[in-house]
Amino acid sequence: MADECFRHPRLAAVYDPLDPDRGDLDPYLRMAEEFGARQVLDIGCGTGVFALRLAARGLRVIGVDPAGASLEVARGKPGGERVRWIHGDVTALPPPAADLATMTGNAAQEITGPEDWHAFLRGARAALRPGGRLVFETRIPARRAWEEWNREATYAVTDVPGTGAVEYWVELLDVSGPLVTFRQVYRFAADGQVLTSESTLRFRERREVETELAARGFVVEDVRDAPDRPGKEFVFVARRPETSH
Repeated sequence: MADECFRHPRLAAVYDPLDPDRGDLDPYLRMAEEFGARQVLDIGCGTGVFALRLAARGLRVIGVDPAGASLEVARGKPGGERVRWIHGDVTALPPPAADLATMTGNAAQEITGPEDWHAFLRGARAALRPGGRLVFETRIPARRAWEEWNREATYAVTDVPGTGAVEYWVELLDVSGPLVTFRQVYRFAADGQVLTSESTLRFRERREVETELAARGFVVEDVRDAPDRPGKEFVFVARRPETSH
C-alpha cells in the first residue's frame, strides 16, 4: 500500500511544489537515450514528473503506481494524455514488452518485505522484452542518510500557489537493522490542518541487490553513481537476457 503522502489527495497535490528540484531524473533521461528505449515502464510513477518528461520526447510511456491520488495529479498535468496511467503495481501488469523499466526517487526502498521485493523483480522482468533493462536507485547504507532526517535539518516553509504556506519537516522514528521508519509532517497555514505520513524504507547492500537480481533472471550490467548525489546511492542497471537458459 502506498504511503499517505502519495495517496492522500491534499498531500499528493503539494508533492511537486514541496520538491521542485528533480535534477535526479536527468541521468534516467540520459539512460533512456543511451539504451535506445522507445517504450518505457515508469514503476512508482507518482505524480508523473518523469513519465511526462519521457513522453514529451516522443517515447511511449506506461506509468504505474498504487496511489490513486498521485495518479490523479499526473493525469491532470499538461501532456497527461500522452501517458498510459495504471493504478496498481508491476505484478499485475499485462506484459507491455518495455525496452526500459525505471524506478526513480529511491522508490525501490519502499518495498521492504522479501516476498514483495521478489515479486517486484519478477514482475519487472516479465514486463521487459528480452534484452530490455531495469534501472533503479537505492541509498548506500553506509552513508546513514537517516541521521539527517530530523526537524532541524529538514524544516521548510513553502508558499504553494492556490494552497498557501505549507510547513514541512521529518521526524526519525526507528532504525531496526536495514529498516528505517520516519514520519513526514505537513501543516497547512490556511486552516491549520496537520497531516502526517509514516514510511519505512529498506536499506540494501550492493551485494544483496546484485544477488537477488541474478536469482530473478537478470544480468547486472552496471552499478553506477548518482551524478547529483555522488557516493550516496547505487544506481543498478540490470538486463533481461535475450534468451533463457
